[in-house]
Amino acid sequence: MSRYYYDLHLHSCLSPCADDDMTPANIAGMATLCGIGLLALTDHNTCGNCGAFLKACRHYGIVGVPGMELITAEEIHLVCLFPTLEQAQAFDREVQANRRPIRNRPEIFGNQYYMDEEDNILSEEPNLLIPATQLSLEEGTRLALAHGGAAFPAHIDRPSNGIIGILGDLPDTPFFPTLELNDPENRETYRERYGLQGRRLLASSDAHRLTAMRDAAMWLELDDEPYSSQRVRDALIALLREGMAG
Repeated sequence: MSRYYYDLHLHSCLSPCADDDMTPANIAGMATLCGIGLLALTDHNTCGNCGAFLKACRHYGIVGVPGMELITAEEIHLVCLFPTLEQAQAFDREVQANRRPIRNRPEIFGNQYYMDEEDNILSEEPNLLIPATQLSLEEGTRLALAHGGAAFPAHIDRPSNGIIGILGDLPDTPFFPTLELNDPENRETYRERYGLQGRRLLASSDAHRLTAMRDAAMWLELDDEPYSSQRVRDALIALLREGMAG
């Protein structure tokens, strides 16, 4: 078992609301400076930059995790993480079929760049990625599990797009053994207020700009022997899936 300082929720320049300098190599390089060893890319409704991100993470000696911040039909943000790029891409294809075909207007919403690991722009996504998909919270969670991933509600302590802010409370189904806070200082308050004893409360940066990435503070103990980055990813997803139905 080893301790891994993590950030499991951040955005690249493929998310229109993220800065253009949130490139795969810049993100991995900044994570190294922050002392982060376990890093997930979770762009809005797409895994399109995860391939380049994983290569950049390998270059910097970071364990990269492919993922997505799915925006459900209820406007809830759901972090979905996967052990392999292939599983993330299969999930991505199903999400694409449930996205709303609204053209992006970069001058209003921001650019949506597909990148390679050397931060070259490969293309632009023409359709806006931030509208809610047609997948409900339950459907999105079930789909992530079906593709070997894990899912947890993002920033539950924020009124905007947080599950509690939208639904008023946590639903009985789907049951989420893991939840994400934006501010780790809210951990005990939310445990008491919403009866979260026994649930895992993570805290990640949700960074949309390099300066918003946080220094290492939050960590998980993961089985990584005999060591490989894939073993670490597998251990992370297994931990997050514990107690989830499906």
